[in-house]
Amino acid sequence: MASQCVAFRDSKGGLHSSLEEATLKDLASVLGRVGDEGGMTAGVAKLVFEKRQEIERILGEHDQLVGVDPTRGKVERLHAI
Repeated sequence: MASQCVAFRDSKGGLHSSLEEATLKDLASVLGRVGDEGGMTAGVAKLVFEKRQEIERILGEHDQLVGVDPTRGKVERLHAI
């Protein structure tokens, strides 16, 4: 008898039992081969997933600074301490 189940599909169409597994597969795909024969890719993808908040914060700060016009900066007097 057929039964219903919940599965998550990654961007390549693969089915996974958890959302995290599907997300990690997509991250690994974006990263490409890391290490010899791609052996580190899954580990790096998991680390990126786990450190997501810190990574998003750093990239957000970077994106804000990219839009800064250095010619409009404020010059301050510097002094040695």
